Amino acid sequence: MKRPVTVNKKLVLGITGSFGSGKSTVAGMFKNFGAEVLDADKIAHQVISPGRAAYKKIVSLFGNGILKKNSEIRRDKLAKRVFGEKNLLKRLGRIIHPQVIRIMRERIKKSPKKIIVLDVPLLIEAHLDDLADKIIVVTAAQERQLVRLKQKTHLSRLDILKRIRAQMPILDKVRMADFVIDNNGTIGQTKKQVEAILGKMGILPRINSHSNLRSLMFRKLRAH
Repeated sequence: MKRPVTVNKKLVLGITGSFGSGKSTVAGMFKNFGAEVLDADKIAHQVISPGRAAYKKIVSLFGNGILKKNSEIRRDKLAKRVFGEKNLLKRLGRIIHPQVIRIMRERIKKSPKKIIVLDVPLLIEAHLDDLADKIIVVTAAQERQLVRLKQKTHLSRLDILKRIRAQMPILDKVRMADFVIDNNGTIGQTKKQVEAILGKMGILPRINSHSNLRSLMFRKLRAH
């Protein structure tokens, strides 16, 4: 997908991929180069907190059985209800996604940073790609995803596969990408791909201008 690199204004990079492909790890690498990261999952967690409009709609749709004793939504119970049932997942998305988009727009506008990264699992599905100047898709082999998620979560293999299959196929996301990061290798190999993307966009020196890594990055650019 050809999107022009933004000049003299904020550059917004949308990072997406499949469940467990390593999106947040890649987003963290961009943060280390000075970008601000907006995490859609964290924003969604805020959106469904008690008292919010989305919270009331979700409880009305799914009932009090998804609530903890302190009235917060049990996200694990909510996930079990919606994954595997496309209709329920879509209805939940229609409640949450507009609120997440609104908050992200506000934060992009208010951010003092010139480079902003959107860490969004459903970047394309939720139409958050409209906020991004460039789309970066992080890929990983399914077995790698399963291993990572088994280490990070208490989800069963079946539950992990349900979540992966509920998302847009990764090949469809790759077709819409401006850049693709192969996250099957080492952390160092992934970091090199991040550096290459920053170099291709011509923003590596600028994004890193206040970093201790500045001289190192200039040397890397000259080497290319």
